[in-house]
Amino acid sequence: MKNRNDENFPVTTIFIPLVLRKHVHLFYNCVRSADNIADSVKLTPKQKTFLLTHIDGVLKGTEKSDKNSKSAFQHRQSAEETGVTVEHARHLLQAFMMDVTKRRYRNWSELINYCQYSAAPVGRYLLDLHGCEKNSQTGTDSLCIALQLLNHLQDCKIDYVSLNRVYIPEEFFKIHETDVTALEAKNTDIGLRRVLDKILIRTDELILVAKKEVWKISHRGLRFQTGVIIAIAEKLSEELRKRDPISERVELTKIQYFLCFLKGFLRMLMRS
Repeated sequence: MKNRNDENFPVTTIFIPLVLRKHVHLFYNCVRSADNIADSVKLTPKQKTFLLTHIDGVLKGTEKSDKNSKSAFQHRQSAEETGVTVEHARHLLQAFMMDVTKRRYRNWSELINYCQYSAAPVGRYLLDLHGCEKNSQTGTDSLCIALQLLNHLQDCKIDYVSLNRVYIPEEFFKIHETDVTALEAKNTDIGLRRVLDKILIRTDELILVAKKEVWKISHRGLRFQTGVIIAIAEKLSEELRKRDPISERVELTKIQYFLCFLKGFLRMLMRS
């Protein structure tokens, strides 16, 4: 089961006001718990659907919480305290419900639509929590979707081998004359490499949108944290181009994380 220590990007940083950090963590705990259910190799699809539906009921306030939905209840309490809607968490739950049964994505549009539920609500929650304007959403949506795509590439082999899930458009495999079985090889072949690079090109376009739009985030702390995450995303994309996610899990080192933190911070500082 994954937790915040397994994430590529910080759940919170020193830039987030202390009074808000607990709410960010409660939101994270809720959606991470639900995601772990969807990703479980021990539960059947029927069991996953039952548990996720129960969590949704707890978030709506129509069902009582139990040991499997404690974090959902805590997030609901947090939402009542902050005035931020639980709909962001519920949208993420819709994506996890899709994960239970949906194994393939036909094209880029279908994959991005999934990411609108599996990633974008995270940024929207943070914007609402910090009292930011809706015009900031274009940038945060783009960044969150880019982060999701990068994570899909990192885990493309394990997702296929363990869960029979492929977050790479089927049309991309066809264009480059390869198929999903390339994901279980020891190394990336030429066709798959072209597929991965195609996704990285489009991911970089999303990161660029986030980079241009970050200045619309009115809350200084959240803007700085977003700047740091953009720098991390840029570096991870670069590493995924140079390294092979089929032969290894591509991750950043602690030194690389520190340098990204510094780069993102200085970039924000120079423009603030």
